[in-house]
Amino acid sequence: MADGDETAAPPGDGTAPPPGGRARGTGDGGLAAIAVALTVATGAMDAISFLALGGVFTSVMTANLSLLGISAGAQDPDRARDAAVAVAGFIVGALLSARIVRGERAAVRTRWALGVEVLALGGLWAGWATAGGHPGGGVRLGLLAVAALAMGGQSGLVRAIGPPGMSTTYLTGTLTGLLVDVARDGRVRRLSVVLLAALVVGAALGALLVTHAAPAAPALPAGLVALVLVVSFTPYRGRGGHIRQ
Repeated sequence: MADGDETAAPPGDGTAPPPGGRARGTGDGGLAAIAVALTVATGAMDAISFLALGGVFTSVMTANLSLLGISAGAQDPDRARDAAVAVAGFIVGALLSARIVRGERAAVRTRWALGVEVLALGGLWAGWATAGGHPGGGVRLGLLAVAALAMGGQSGLVRAIGPPGMSTTYLTGTLTGLLVDVARDGRVRRLSVVLLAALVVGAALGALLVTHAAPAAPALPAGLVALVLVVSFTPYRGRGGHIRQ
């Protein structure tokens, strides 16, 4: 459900720092948990958008670009419009996030970028709940744009400050890298496996919420990203036991 051209390549033991680098967090296990939480949020948001916001995705832009071509060939203007809105929202979010994290004081800038994502997802939830979990017309398109903006922001943030190849949104490269490593030298990157599983779990949870508790569905991705933002304020304890501010 998420795609990419990058291969997740966490260093050392298969764990890697998510947003915020190594300046904040709760230790190596906590940093990996943050990456997992963001990936679950991605899966949930993609499920919500696919099932209730026009049959497109909020993090899989190659799929949406393919849908643009398919809709042109099939003369399906509604699908083309929805895919275009998702792509446009994602682009705006990625550019905004990358702009926010430019410069010094990376930890502070990271929190600002996460805060923007939380605000976007909170606004999405509010609009979604107002529509009773079944938005239509212009409201649906607006919510789709906001959802794509949030996922684009998360993608831009992780790409800008994370280790090379790290992603919590587009994971085709993560799967490819995992398979290549297994075939080449029998090595299995544990975090890659966990992130791929987290995407599936998030999508399943998002689909269940849309189906059985529609008004509350966006609470899952919004709550997870908000939790990550809160955790980013806690001191990170490095491998040697030293607290890094």
